Amino acid sequence: MKILVLAWEFPPRLVGGIARHVAELYPEIVKLGCEVHLITVEVSDAATYEVIEGIHIHRVSVAHGHDFFHWVVNMNESIGAHGGNLIAEVGHFDLIHAHDWLVGDAAIALKHSFKIPLIATIHATEHGRNNGIYQEGQKYIHGKEHALVYNAWRVIVCSQYMRWEVKRALQSPGEKIDVIYNGIRPEKKTPLKEQEKMELRRCFAQDEEKIVYYVGRMAYEKGVYVLLNAAPQVLWDLQNKVKFVIVGGGNTEPLKQQAWNLGIWDKCYFTGFMADQDLDKFQTVADCAVFPSLYEPFGIVALESFAARVPVVVSNTGGLPEIVEHNKTGVVTYANNPDSLAWGIVKVLRDPEYAAYLVKNAYQALDTHFSWDKLAQKTISVYEKVVKERSQVIW
Repeated sequence: MKILVLAWEFPPRLVGGIARHVAELYPEIVKLGCEVHLITVEVSDAATYEVIEGIHIHRVSVAHGHDFFHWVVNMNESIGAHGGNLIAEVGHFDLIHAHDWLVGDAAIALKHSFKIPLIATIHATEHGRNNGIYQEGQKYIHGKEHALVYNAWRVIVCSQYMRWEVKRALQSPGEKIDVIYNGIRPEKKTPLKEQEKMELRRCFAQDEEKIVYYVGRMAYEKGVYVLLNAAPQVLWDLQNKVKFVIVGGGNTEPLKQQAWNLGIWDKCYFTGFMADQDLDKFQTVADCAVFPSLYEPFGIVALESFAARVPVVVSNTGGLPEIVEHNKTGVVTYANNPDSLAWGIVKVLRDPEYAAYLVKNAYQALDTHFSWDKLAQKTISVYEKVVKERSQVIW
């Protein structure tokens, strides 16, 4: 089976979670006998063509746009043109697999031009991110998402919550939506030796302080402000022996101002962007991971914490309660509720035996539910279904 994959980000270009998803899923797809060609956006330090873990990577240049939407149009023109040339060069593809609306125009054009069935993975929706559609930019994105879902033979989403959301927000029939979870490579999170662990911890906190961390974008829907509002209660309950480490790039100024206003500035550490290899090490020395999202289609960051053997506290929104089983693989708290979040964090930090129980169960769940080899097999099943159906119809 020959698959043409379109994704606007791929390592070393990292914008959100799509890059990691694509980079970790398709090597497993290749192992199952598929030929995979992936078209993505050019990055200064990366080759325009290379083979990584069996994936043929094609990076295209994109003309500068006067705004983001103009740039996306230019990107689709570049991806579409390269895709057409690639099909002419290497022969017919069985499927096109597009990841999110940003590459939707190119995917739809290639689908119709070459009569190749299209599969779309919807990683999030504009409606969900904003709890509705209000502005012109949101309407534009919503329209592109709708067009991609409409044109897709089948739609893949990462959680039952997202299945419901795509049905509701994008009017997709439920019977054409498949739920396949995101996965993780747990071997990335190797525990450090005790001396190295202590030295790394001291870069972030005093020896007597517990490290509570958040990692991700600084967007409103990630709920970092809820964590900061919960921090004073956590500090009170634990005699001030906690350090809150906020990892991620973006606009942190409002959050820093909030920490200052709450009087917890000296108990917060805003690291800015942290490279993957540093993050992998840091997570293994922390005491608690917190993801207080207001909107979260899946929450792959929770899996990364499972792999790092860190107890996890999350909000009960989106796909998070599907991933984190309350009182078994983590603690689930009420969304946008600082008191509930503080309770969850204190519960984990006060009881080492309980925290160890959560960590043990969470790590076991990685192999059971979130291993890429098993998720790749589920993806292949969707591919085979579409290829069979395509062979039975006249386009």
